Amino acid sequence: MARQDPLRNFRYRLEIDQIQQAGFAEVAIGDLSNEPIEYREGDESFMTVRKLNGLTKYANVTLKWGVTDNLELANWHQLVVDGVTPLDDARRSVVIRLQDEAGQDKAAWELTKAWPCKYDPTDLNGKGNEVAIDTLELCNEGIKRIQ
Repeated sequence: MARQDPLRNFRYRLEIDQIQQAGFAEVAIGDLSNEPIEYREGDESFMTVRKLNGLTKYANVTLKWGVTDNLELANWHQLVVDGVTPLDDARRSVVIRLQDEAGQDKAAWELTKAWPCKYDPTDLNGKGNEVAIDTLELCNEGIKRIQ
């Protein structure tokens, strides 16, 4: 059997409704959690508690990228801010693809009904020489490993 090394975390790309977007400095996938519900019937031993699964929660996904003249992500957030269209019109399917060193897709996560809930423009500093980085947080209704 061929050896399978773990994938490195620096080769990735995003697809937002099948539009490929590259050049992100960082993509932070939030955690997924199920809240347990403790349950016990009256005739059961007082030492026994059943645990049932409750609500599933999906944390926000954070995107960070270097500022360019591309306004697609900022305009996506502006759709939500303006409130001109219903929120359902701003929801997008987002796929995060992790690649191996040869550039082949090896792992992927899909966000369902994602929409930008927070936009943090870069801080500017006349004394610095860092790259200007924008941050966008995506709320979502599901994160699923699809590959």
